[in-house]
Amino acid sequence: MTSLMTNTAAIAALDTLRSITASMNETQKRVSSGYKVETASDNAAYWSIATTMRSDNMALAAVEDALGFGAAKTDTAYTGLEAAVDVVTEIKAKLVAAREPGVDKEKINKELTELKAQLSSISESASFSGENWLYNAAAAAVGTKEMSGSFVRAADGTVSVETLTFDTADSVLIDTVDATRGLLTKDYTVKVDDGTATGTTMTYFLIDAGGTGTSGTVVELSSANTDEEVEGMISAVDAMLADITDAAATLGAINMRVEMQTDFVADLMDVIDTGVGRLVDADMNEESTRLKALQTQQQLGIQALSIANTNSENVLSLFK
Repeated sequence: MTSLMTNTAAIAALDTLRSITASMNETQKRVSSGYKVETASDNAAYWSIATTMRSDNMALAAVEDALGFGAAKTDTAYTGLEAAVDVVTEIKAKLVAAREPGVDKEKINKELTELKAQLSSISESASFSGENWLYNAAAAAVGTKEMSGSFVRAADGTVSVETLTFDTADSVLIDTVDATRGLLTKDYTVKVDDGTATGTTMTYFLIDAGGTGTSGTVVELSSANTDEEVEGMISAVDAMLADITDAAATLGAINMRVEMQTDFVADLMDVIDTGVGRLVDADMNEESTRLKALQTQQQLGIQALSIANTNSENVLSLFK
């Protein structure tokens, strides 16, 4: 039946054309934005996951910056300790030379004075952004230092920030207030073999920085020093050197961990970006192919609608 009131063919063609146009608009949106899930209305579940992971990635970027800051501080302290090890090793060698008979101890002491000054300079200079883990002039101890290590999201959705810690009690070389807190200013008690069964106990410290808490004798040479006293100084300096070496080893391990964590965080951010992309990014090859097909379908839909409208016009020929 042909009706002038209702053109069912045109209605069907128009409905098809609307569907094609809607699909083409969606495809064009994906092509222009690069996303197949740009808003929550596109896919609420994927959009929610992607938004959360992007937020976590921003937090990881902040952690990466903090790790860089922490690495700079550990590098500075480690460099100072490494230099201190070399200087204390030199002091130990000078003391061993002073043990030789007939050596001018006064001249060697002048060298020791300069080496001690170098240690003080190293300690005071090993500062980064106002933090010095080798030198302390405050009433309070430098204490334990924390560095952001990672941003963690647990399975239940709770978040936390993991930290790396280092106790500067192991690294402070000079403390001008409480000498017992500095590796170079605190007392080292040693026992020297003097030919007796018990030996002689002596107490020495290397640098007199004006702090309290020491009861020993500063390591310095004079012509009046006995062989046993020089040997006691050597033993005390050797103990200091062992402590400084341990501190440098600990700090070196922390520094290596910071570097490893920095690499891991960078890789993790890349993996998260890739994962989010798989959820929400549009496949441009697929979308461009679909867009071309929809453009062809749209042209055919317009042609079909035109034909359907022409059928109604043909009715007029019946009244001629």
